[in-house]
Amino acid sequence: MDLIHTCYRITDPERSIAFYEALGLEKRRELPIRDEAVNYFLGVPGKPQPELELTYNFGVDSYELGTAYGHIALTVDSMDETLAALAEKGIEPERPPYSVREGGSLLCFVRDPDGYRIELIERSDY
Repeated sequence: MDLIHTCYRITDPERSIAFYEALGLEKRRELPIRDEAVNYFLGVPGKPQPELELTYNFGVDSYELGTAYGHIALTVDSMDETLAALAEKGIEPERPPYSVREGGSLLCFVRDPDGYRIELIERSDY
């Protein structure tokens, strides 16, 4: 078994794709679904899977995120460099980076244009 993708719905493909590209993902392909929707697939450069599937349904302006969604997580080499690059694109963390335990990796959360939370975790050497 392989985990091949995670999907969620978006309201503005241009803004969402730009957000995920700013995080370092690459847009790979688009898949139209009749005259109803378009799926956009993004992934980590050099890794075929898993992918993030963003679904844009024509005529839908908003979604209820509900209480079940948590977040997706991405690792970054340097939290400081990543946050500086994101700030240049107008993307700010919810709060400053922190560790959940002493000596643990730095992490912080950002939100995509539709409000989905993305956890950034600084890679550590242990």
